[in-house]
Amino acid sequence: MKLNLVPPRTGVLWVRAGLRAFARQPLAFVSLFFFFMALVSIASQVPLIGAAIALMLLPTMTLGLMAAAAQAAGPDKPPAGTVFLAAIKAVRGDLRPMAVLGVLYAVLFLLVMAISALADGGQFARVYLLGGPLSRELAESTEFQTALWISMALYLPLSLAFWHAPALVHWHQVPPAKSLFFSFVACFRNFGALTVFGLVWVAVFIGAGIVLSLVATLLVAFGAMGGGEGGSAAIGGALMIGGALVMAAMFFTSTWFTFRDSFGAPP
Repeated sequence: MKLNLVPPRTGVLWVRAGLRAFARQPLAFVSLFFFFMALVSIASQVPLIGAAIALMLLPTMTLGLMAAAAQAAGPDKPPAGTVFLAAIKAVRGDLRPMAVLGVLYAVLFLLVMAISALADGGQFARVYLLGGPLSRELAESTEFQTALWISMALYLPLSLAFWHAPALVHWHQVPPAKSLFFSFVACFRNFGALTVFGLVWVAVFIGAGIVLSLVATLLVAFGAMGGGEGGSAAIGGALMIGGALVMAAMFFTSTWFTFRDSFGAPP
């Protein structure tokens, strides 16, 4: 395993490669993403520990979508079933180390929330983790915003540590704890490319959001003209939510290419 240093412009190539891989089997990637999100949603409903279990599943979801992207990035277009099975096979083959990685992620993320609670008494953590009510007054309060910024500042190094970790565990058999160190170093050394990668994705999300908003607005307008405003509004809302989930699936698909170019093609 060798770390490759890439120029910042590589971030654009990662986004393009992810979109191309997704376009090869969009239904497979969307189905896979919805499958993992359903698991996370079900886990979050478990009383008391649901939020922690949901957090533990996130590294596994990342690995599954990266394995699917690796399958789709081959020279030939793979069948949809092959893409889906590649993700399941990767997850099943590394259940124990991925469970350890999941526990580490949940513990460290909850630690970030606990530190942010020192600023506002846990109001931000309650809203984020438990879906508590968020009023305008609460969102504009100095304590809540301080907790938000603390969480963002602490989550950045946490996300860098876990960015490549699932892939390092799976393709290079790196122990979970060491994978966090190697992932952080790799992201730090290629921070320029990752920054460009993130900025391009922000632009893609904004552009897609504008298009979806226009379509939803037109649906509501045409519905009002035809006397079916309620149904059109519901369709427009579903379109916005569905579009956001599809964009998230595209994003996770592209993360495989950040790993491939940083550490080389897996053996």
